[in-house]
Amino acid sequence: MPAKKSETEDQPQLKDQGLYEKLREEGNSKEKAARISNAAAKEGREQIGEKGGKSGSYEDWTVDELTDRAKELGLEGYSKLKKEELIDALRHH
Repeated sequence: MPAKKSETEDQPQLKDQGLYEKLREEGNSKEKAARISNAAAKEGREQIGEKGGKSGSYEDWTVDELTDRAKELGLEGYSKLKKEELIDALRHH
């Protein structure tokens, strides 16, 4: 019987597997964890942390803006969600 592969063995494109696994353990999606870990490996973790904070809080966005963002990210079922649910879905995609 073949040995079970870890989650990252099938993902050779990951540049910082340790950070990826830490982000997944924290509950981030595979896509988000890969994006962050690869950016951190390329540009350095310190620079990636400085990039944040340019967008306003989701609470300040309109429902239309939130649904547009959900569509951009490829989320499903967002059209039926209330504002608070949209915000939660966007934060945890």
